[in-house]
Formats: sequence, structure tokens, C-alpha cells
Amino acid sequence: MADQTPVPPQLNRLLAALTPDEYAQIEPRLERVWLEPKAPMIAANRPIEVVDFVLHGVASQLAMMQDGSSVEVGPIGREGTTGLPLFLGATETPITTVMQIPGESMRMTAGAFREAVDRLPSLRNALRLYAESTVSSMAWWVACNRVHQVEQRMARWLLMSHDRVLGDVFLLTQEFLAQMMGVRRASVNEAATRFQAAGLIEYSRGHIRILDRPGLEAQTCECYWVVAREWDRLLGADFLSSAKRRATS
Repeated sequence: MADQTPVPPQLNRLLAALTPDEYAQIEPRLERVWLEPKAPMIAANRPIEVVDFVLHGVASQLAMMQDGSSVEVGPIGREGTTGLPLFLGATETPITTVMQIPGESMRMTAGAFREAVDRLPSLRNALRLYAESTVSSMAWWVACNRVHQVEQRMARWLLMSHDRVLGDVFLLTQEFLAQMMGVRRASVNEAATRFQAAGLIEYSRGHIRILDRPGLEAQTCECYWVVAREWDRLLGADFLSSAKRRATS
């Protein structure tokens, strides 16, 4: 981290939606934090105390079962925030949120977030669009998990992660990926082995390197494209143009 130039807070699409005057109003309440893998962000069924606007990296929203198993119900990256339940009027949620792929966020207290929502019209409007994109995206992920093969779903998940990190290498264990997809680790290992043999990715000691972005895109299903277009349309998330730049670089 010390050798990297800090990314601007406006890398987060919700913060980017603020006018300069609005951002100046909340800047003193924001703290830049680094989040390691599995760092807790929101605990299920507990009062939400802080809100994160992710700059890079991926946070995972998890449905935790009584037997200890978990399934990811949605990622949070530079397009969004953990504060959506507060914006919608809740004080807690049954969904657990943890940092999955390490990265940075701009953090504020729940009280400061509520005050910002009350004062800043641009933030309210951006959060409304974010809420709509989140609902539609979760619907597509449910459909994807029901009808598409493990390889297609894994390719979608890797592309979504690639969109939200800095660079082509990110930390991701097969065990965690299996938990996120709700499949056996052996199924993830088989898919990763095929992707690596095809030259799409390189996997070593929990690190994944994307080698062939267009090739990986050819392996995914339409769900990736539907969701990415919706993020771009509603939030200007720039995922599709970022993918194009990566593919041609």
C-alpha cells in the first residue's frame, strides 16, 4: 500500500455523483480505511454502526445458514456502499457483509451517513438508483444460480471481481469462491483447472491472475452483461468500457 498512489475517493460511483460543494460537506466525516480479507463490515441482526463506500476490492453480502454455511447474495465494489439498509430506513439487516478481496473504502459513522442523506440531494438520488440496480442485479444472480453451469457462473464471478479491483491479480481462495457460489470446492477446482489449462487465468496460492479477459468473457453467461449494463446505465459505473480497455491493452 505504501508504494501506491492513493486512488481518489471519486472512484466510488456514489461519491462521484456528489457536486464539489456536497463532497466538501461530508469530506471531514469520511475516513480512508484499508480492509483485509474477511474484515467485518456489517454483522447480521446487529445495529449498523459504520458505512463504507468501497473504492477498490470486493465486499460480499452473505446469507448465513444455521449450519454455518453461507452463500453470497451480492458483491459491493466501487459502484456502491454498505449503507443501503440505512438509506431504506432499516437499522439492521439479516445479511452479513465482509470484505472478500482486500481493498480500500471511505468510511463514515451511521449517524454521519444519515445526516448526509438528509442534506445532500445528489447522494439521495444516487442511492435511489443504486437501490434499483441492486434489486435487479440480485434477481439476475438468483436466476443465474438456478439455470447456468458452474463454469459460466465462475466466469461471471471472476469478471465481476476483475471489474472492481486494481490490476489483474487479486487474492481469492477456492474455498471462499465455493462458499460464495454455493457449490462444492471440487467443482470450483475443476472449473479453475479448465480455465487455467485454456490460458484464461493463472491460479497459485490463493491468487488469481486474469490472463485472457476476452476469453473469460466468452465463457460466461448473459447474466454478467445484463447486470454490468444496468450498473453502467444507472450509476455510470463504467464497467463495460473498463472491460473493453482491459481487453485491448
